[in-house]
Amino acid sequence: MTLAAGPEPGPVAGDPAPAGRERGLFRRRFALLTPAHHPDPDTGRSALRTATHPPLRAPAGPEIDHPTHPAVPPASERPGGPWATWSPCTPRECLPGRSATGWWRLARRTVVLLGVLAVAAAGVPAAALLGARVFGAVLRALHRAVLAAAGVRLVVHGGPLAPPDGRGVLVVADHTSWIDVPALGAVGPVAMLAKREVRDWPLIGALAARTGTLFVHREGLSRLPGTIAATAAALRAGALVGVFPEATTWCGAAGGPYRRAPFQAAIDAGAPVRPVTVTLLTPDGRPTTAAAFVGEQTLGDTVGRVLRLPGLVCEVVVGELIEPGPDDRRALAARARERVRHGR
Repeated sequence: MTLAAGPEPGPVAGDPAPAGRERGLFRRRFALLTPAHHPDPDTGRSALRTATHPPLRAPAGPEIDHPTHPAVPPASERPGGPWATWSPCTPRECLPGRSATGWWRLARRTVVLLGVLAVAAAGVPAAALLGARVFGAVLRALHRAVLAAAGVRLVVHGGPLAPPDGRGVLVVADHTSWIDVPALGAVGPVAMLAKREVRDWPLIGALAARTGTLFVHREGLSRLPGTIAATAAALRAGALVGVFPEATTWCGAAGGPYRRAPFQAAIDAGAPVRPVTVTLLTPDGRPTTAAAFVGEQTLGDTVGRVLRLPGLVCEVVVGELIEPGPDDRRALAARARERVRHGR
């Protein structure tokens, strides 16, 4: 997501604490491996002999506290101030060591992935002529094919994204990896909000434009009202609009504040919000930051890291709709963040 909308709101009074399954999912998602716990990049197994990992401290505020993660200063003390997109995550601090093997795996998967993208480039324009139902099915199949080609196994709990009455929905999730986009697209035909620069990426930019992506200026506050209006119009028309309210990627061991602008669009359109929790796991079920797209990484670097891994599981939990009500955008953003990070 690329909207800029001011500093992080405080928690909403009266929101219930997670319990049962929700609390367990929260612990599993955010009890990410410390550097000593990172799985070996060549085998996918933990370097430790025990499968038990020390629990994290409970979050004291809207951001997740993690003992090995870079410190997260208050919004007013961040580079560029509270309005600028920012993340403390860097490859040095947040990613496991680079694999020394996996070159054959990288080459094989690269060929398959390029083949899938070539099919998408040729097939998406034709599918768009066959109606919304066929187009949506084709997009879901292509997103699943992208994940499979990259060695990522998709596991979905809940769904679908769209309500049975056909209303538009604002689909929100935390943003960790490039995998997040095809994971959401594999569940439903989501039109993503994306930074303007994505439009210029070779092949991917053209595909994004053909699939209905809404491109926005990340730092252009003067353009914000127009972006909100365009998003609200898409929601009124019945679209599933996907947004990453953190406005940039975090590694997953910590989560950023939610920008409030997209939630204003949902309020203006009278559209519900669909919280989605996306978790990246090793094949043996351990959360990992290995696929995170952070700091100065390039897209090629982060994709290459994923292609060299022995395997990866992407778990998607589709939460219950948050219906529009008396909330202002601050309260709605806080409710959505709570649902996303507690898997409800």
